[in-house]
Amino acid sequence: QVQLVESGGGSVESGGSLRLSCATSGFTFSSTWMYWGRQTPGRDREWVATAGVGRGHIYYAHPYEGRFTVSRDNANNMVYLQMDNLRPDDTGVYYCSKDSHLGIRGQGTQVTVSA
Repeated sequence: QVQLVESGGGSVESGGSLRLSCATSGFTFSSTWMYWGRQTPGRDREWVATAGVGRGHIYYAHPYEGRFTVSRDNANNMVYLQMDNLRPDDTGVYYCSKDSHLGIRGQGTQVTVSA
């Protein structure tokens, strides 16, 4: 059974940082591309970052490039999202997913950034 469990969210002021973690199980993590997405009220799910398999397969949506860093630990089946220089419009529920359509995902972790 696939399990994806996010943690690390919280409330920070603008300019602050958070590090999100996603613990995974139930599939072959090392050969699976992983994604971070975001959900905000009234909007469709939004892709944030991709941690692909192999070197160089790291991608970010434009609003997050240069501020967020995605990484993965294949030995421990974990994927991370380091979020720096956070802005109020980064607020939302962040979740990790094992599919590019962000359908198979965890319950998410709330990130709130105040001005």
